Amino acid sequence: MTAAEFGQRATRAYSLWPKELLEPELNHEALAASVQHALFEGNPGGWKAFAAHIQKKVTWFGTGLPEIKADLTTEDNQATLEKATPVEKSAETATSSEWGMSDEKRGWPWPQPGSTS
Repeated sequence: MTAAEFGQRATRAYSLWPKELLEPELNHEALAASVQHALFEGNPGGWKAFAAHIQKKVTWFGTGLPEIKADLTTEDNQATLEKATPVEKSAETATSSEWGMSDEKRGWPWPQPGSTS
């Protein structure tokens, strides 16, 4: 998993939390399931370790959720990426020029244009 993919998955995992945490009654399954599916789909061992660590302080976290499948296929992984929201998709494909940034590196640690160092 690349750093960019992790960032997208983490954003997806916790995007429901602000709204859900404002509800009068917490939906424990929805909160934990969003993390399970976004960050640990295809990695049941990672999920079990993560949930066990969180359960030390939040006893309800991850209890009662169904087991997740191991080893996502390439098709499953592609399907997950295609479910990204339009905002996530546009951020993935945006170039630095679209964000108003120059591709040219200036200053430390990059040498000035035309320097021999």
